[in-house]
Amino acid sequence: MNSNKKFSAVITAVGLYVPDKILDNAYFEKIVDTTDEWIRTRTGIKERRILENGATSDLAAKAAEDLLRSKNISAEEIEVIIVATVTPDMFFPATACLVQDKIGAKNAWGFDLSAACSGFLFAYQTGCSLIESGNYKKVMVIGADKMSSIVDYTDRNNCILFGDAASAILLEPSEDKSFGLQDSLLKVDGSGKDALYMKGGGSLNPPTLETVEKKMHYLYQDGKAVFKVAVKGMADISYEIMQKNNLKSEDIAFLVPHQANLRIIDATAERMGITKDKVMINIDKYGNTTAATIPLCLTEYYRDGRLKKGDKIILAAFGAGFTWGAAYAVWAI
Repeated sequence: MNSNKKFSAVITAVGLYVPDKILDNAYFEKIVDTTDEWIRTRTGIKERRILENGATSDLAAKAAEDLLRSKNISAEEIEVIIVATVTPDMFFPATACLVQDKIGAKNAWGFDLSAACSGFLFAYQTGCSLIESGNYKKVMVIGADKMSSIVDYTDRNNCILFGDAASAILLEPSEDKSFGLQDSLLKVDGSGKDALYMKGGGSLNPPTLETVEKKMHYLYQDGKAVFKVAVKGMADISYEIMQKNNLKSEDIAFLVPHQANLRIIDATAERMGITKDKVMINIDKYGNTTAATIPLCLTEYYRDGRLKKGDKIILAAFGAGFTWGAAYAVWAI
């Protein structure tokens, strides 16, 4: 990381929004060939939230408004809005533009960032770089996905995994460089493109009657292939960032993992030598909300009083692309 930076980028506020409607495992027992026990033992998921009316920008705007209320600041103070998502309201305009309008952030510019389940991690690094440049003082990073809009509810392997949610963080500069983002390692490997993707709707396969009939506008995942590389990828990079920064397992207050599968999370914690009580978990309540999972954990644990100023945390994710990475930060509020 840039040791000559003038400022450190610190998280100064958080916000979240989860829809009211709950789909529990009993619901899926009725619509596909599965059981509550099978879902719980293989994924750790008990229920997930679904947005019945509205789009990703609605989730994101509500999370942003929750953040603004908690910090007691005006939307007009926000200078940049970055929305990490794979379920934008539409190809263009960017969801960030829609959020900017909905919350009244008249002085902000912004953009969407697409990196699937690593989206928040990539957006966090990007937002921190804007702060560290010295050109911006308030950057909002939002992870938001309406996964129910691209899930095939007849696909028993994948429909059980995903939920809808949004969560936001506010980044501001600090002259105390011992707080905030300290280091990150981010990776992509496009050779994994065939294991997790949505084939239809883009310039490769524009929408036609045929693409709809072939269910090409739904998420496709080869679960076994993704699991295999995700376990190794997320565990290895989390361990690597610890080694790079001379961190021992006892130094770390929390691992903040992407909530895709409890077995992947457990394998990552084990590789890092971290006990389960130091792992942020909410997959049981929300399932995989893609770009929203990591900030959702941060927000809940901070508001519960479990995440405290000075805590050293490792954020880690793995997603379609393949994309993966880890970040080391020191909590500042």
